[in-house]
Amino acid sequence: MTHTTTSPVSYTVDDGVAAVRLDRPAASNALDREMKVALLGALTAAGANAEVRAVAITAAGKNFCVGQDLGEHVEGLRADPAHAMDTVREHYNPIVLALNAIAVPVVVGITGACVGAGLGLALAGDIRVAGTRAKFGTAFTGIGLASDSGLSATLTALVGASRAAGLFLLGGTFDAATAESWGLVHRVVADEEVGEQAAAVAARLAAGPTAAFRAVKDLIAANAGATLTDVLKREAAAQVRLGASADHTAAVEAFLAKEKPTFVGR
Repeated sequence: MTHTTTSPVSYTVDDGVAAVRLDRPAASNALDREMKVALLGALTAAGANAEVRAVAITAAGKNFCVGQDLGEHVEGLRADPAHAMDTVREHYNPIVLALNAIAVPVVVGITGACVGAGLGLALAGDIRVAGTRAKFGTAFTGIGLASDSGLSATLTALVGASRAAGLFLLGGTFDAATAESWGLVHRVVADEEVGEQAAAVAARLAAGPTAAFRAVKDLIAANAGATLTDVLKREAAAQVRLGASADHTAAVEAFLAKEKPTFVGR
């Protein structure tokens, strides 16, 4: 097990699971510069570690993340308004790109408020587990902004253009049950169980066929908006590649022997 704590983000690796925790609970995990830099470091480390086979992102305190730290943002507006939004290119874009570059499954555990860039961060993961009292929202237009952290693409892909437009333009929040019905979250559990459940899902994935999971993520990303012909070509190529993998051979042999397969990630 390796453990690194870079306040206000903690990062640990144990049994193939990289656990990334937002750890600024007194500020509802609002993203200030220090936190954004630490988060990027943790995600980059997880993506570069060959021993990591799944990632779990959770948060300390009652709220997952309320987005940008507006106190810090106001200071930037007052000091240098022309560069107050540089953080989008300097921090938010690299964070989302680092998340997208992680080839293994990413599980996000959400409690309380998950809005603005916090929602963008959550939707950049693969599987989301939410607490019953979780609240989601875009928040951007309420302060005269559009969106960042990839949210205009990820939210639209999940809920459709019309609903996404309503969520951006009209604002407001929606609860965990609604998020589940819209397909934004995979599972809703009691708030106190979110961290445990997210870790359990990540542990299950870390013990699974990592090469196949990588291929699934690649296919989902590459085939968004693709023609059927391209989809079929990519799927066939992936199946040929995975059909020669150690995990596939072992799993088929285990199935025939009526045993549970053990995946090694190759």
